Amino acid sequence: MAKVTLENVNKVYGNNVHAVRDVSLEIGEGELLVLVGPSGCGKSTVLRMIAGLEKITSGRIIIGDRVVNDIEPKHRDVAMVFQDYALYPHMTVRENLAFGLVMRKVAKGRRDESVLNAAKILGLEELLDRKPGQLSGGQKQRVAVGRAIVREPQVFLFDEPLSNLDAKLRAEMRTEIAKLHQRLGVTTVYVTHDQVEAMTLGQRIVMMNQGVIQQVGSPLEVYENPVNSFVAGFLGTPPMNFIDTEYVPDSKNFRFGEFLVPVPARYSDLPVDALATVSTMGIRPENIRIEHDQAWSGGISGNIVVVEPLGSREIIIMNVGDRELTAEVESSGMFRPDMKVNLAFDNNHGHLFDSSGMNLR
Repeated sequence: MAKVTLENVNKVYGNNVHAVRDVSLEIGEGELLVLVGPSGCGKSTVLRMIAGLEKITSGRIIIGDRVVNDIEPKHRDVAMVFQDYALYPHMTVRENLAFGLVMRKVAKGRRDESVLNAAKILGLEELLDRKPGQLSGGQKQRVAVGRAIVREPQVFLFDEPLSNLDAKLRAEMRTEIAKLHQRLGVTTVYVTHDQVEAMTLGQRIVMMNQGVIQQVGSPLEVYENPVNSFVAGFLGTPPMNFIDTEYVPDSKNFRFGEFLVPVPARYSDLPVDALATVSTMGIRPENIRIEHDQAWSGGISGNIVVVEPLGSREIIIMNVGDRELTAEVESSGMFRPDMKVNLAFDNNHGHLFDSSGMNLR
């Protein structure tokens, strides 16, 4: 395994398209780091630059103790797993797994040992003599991962490897990749636009937008303490509610339409000048409390538009004044469309953003 370091890395395409802007990042030995963000944010470009498939415009990429800017991909000692399985249809699973080792002229005995070891790790032993056309999507993806394992690289690079799988297979493969990393301990960089993959797989996640790193941290840290409204809105299902608001002087409250909402506890020590810069309050759906036919001091009233049952939980979408808010609550069977409800925000979990979208904490 090896540490991977990016120092002020930039990628500019033809007509001044700045795809990646001054990305600096250190990925520790044996770490599983996830790059996450919307399509076009630059995450796959970063991965391809680490692999050597894209030439960087400026900056340095260091793998282990080598600057690899000018080193060919095949000499960087990395293995990449793509969204497309890229298996040879005329070859068996065994031959697909061994192909890279054949090209590197690895001795047959060692080659066979590596293939069998990878097949055992991934549960492919009974599939070694099948061809890709006889495999399911999940099996094909395991073969693609196995082809990377047999190379015994210093770094694994995963580029949205689960995007072509259905929801059940994605969940299964997430678990398999997590187990694989725990077992092998190889430095791994994983790219996805799926926040669930990012939150469940990453030891750290890197949020990107428009080629710029927005925030780096553990999944829980980034979820609970987003640096700006972009990060806050991207992570979380259902997404965070954002409401336009303004501070009411001398009251420790914000105005939300006709209602007053207390300053969230984590911001209570901020001076009035800082609170006056707030333009938006954010509250996650799970931090909204709802009651029917029960009011409390400072409560907000609304009308239910949609109820989405999710088994033990349900999503409640409500009209509150001219805004639509989403809450996630325990299933009770008592809520239905057109019902008037009272709601309140958990004062320990609100977020305040200024006009530039930055979190005040």
